Amino acid sequence: MKVLVIWRLLTVGGVNAGWRNRSIYFKKHGIDTEFLYTTDHGGLHIMEDVAPVYLSKDEREIIKIIRDNHYDAIIVVDTGAAYKWIRKAKYKGPVLVEARTPELIKLKPQLKSFRGIIPETIVVPSHYQRRLVSILTDGIPIQVIYNGIDASFFRALSSEEMNHDSEPFLHNGKKIIGWIGRLDKRKNWQMLLEVAMQIKSQRDDIEFWVIGGAQSVQREEFVSKWQEEQLTDMVKWFPVIPYQQMPHVYAKIRKSGGCTLATTKTESFGNTFIESMICGVPVVASKMMPVTELVNHGEHGMLFRGQNVEDAVKQITSIVDNPALHQQMSEAAMARVHEKFVIEVVAEQYVHLLKEMAGMKSVDRSEVSSD
Repeated sequence: MKVLVIWRLLTVGGVNAGWRNRSIYFKKHGIDTEFLYTTDHGGLHIMEDVAPVYLSKDEREIIKIIRDNHYDAIIVVDTGAAYKWIRKAKYKGPVLVEARTPELIKLKPQLKSFRGIIPETIVVPSHYQRRLVSILTDGIPIQVIYNGIDASFFRALSSEEMNHDSEPFLHNGKKIIGWIGRLDKRKNWQMLLEVAMQIKSQRDDIEFWVIGGAQSVQREEFVSKWQEEQLTDMVKWFPVIPYQQMPHVYAKIRKSGGCTLATTKTESFGNTFIESMICGVPVVASKMMPVTELVNHGEHGMLFRGQNVEDAVKQITSIVDNPALHQQMSEAAMARVHEKFVIEVVAEQYVHLLKEMAGMKSVDRSEVSSD
């Protein structure tokens, strides 16, 4: 079985990290995955070693790819133009839609018109996202399938396994707060800097690591504010960390007795949460859905109120100043991910869905040909 995943953005982010994990698992179950993107935002290194990747904005080339490769199913991720391409390629197989944009105003155009294509199912990564999608669609089944993580890759590395010779480097006595993601409005890097400023006024044993953002739309604004607030000594920015090095980054944060901080205003899932947790690093984030589907307050991390800087600082310090609690949360977080979010658990649902869809369409086509 061969499937094509179409998405506009080849980013270093949760959607592609999730699809990387799925494609590896699919391969073991006889499903070959190929990817079609229109724009590379620095994510090619995540995907190119696991599956074929097409990168094109040329409509004729895209239609030829769809027509010539005889896919058993096509999965469209938040890309409204894909339905036109599929129709022009005269593709007759099953189409599945993934709705991952967590903002209604951006999600609506993707679900407004399928241009004559009737999706079999809409897949969403959380129950929160299901609620959003249900507002915009009617009559199409919606299925929740969580993002899965490869527990053989993301895991709690020992000190001996850690790569000590590459950035970021641990400094003696510093407790590390990791912030991972794009530098944009939704990820809310402004709050990160406010949290850092408040902590800097209170203590000098904490260091922030900002991971990612090399090609983010607000990177220049971030740099300007970061320098203006004189935070360059405390907040270290690493614009590009290879995906393959991320387990080592989490291992260093865990060894320091630190945690990860998410200041995001909204998410459809949150891959960095489960990455952090399975590596034994507690999470501090806003108490909102779907974060509450992943993290139990006081068990796998701490959740603060809304975008409240003072409360975020309080939750961070409650973890980093209590080694026994940190260890307890570290172990509980790893157990939580192994139970609910490892790829073997969640991708099996996707495998079943794809094979069921392809089987149904195969029956339909044979019935048509026999008439």
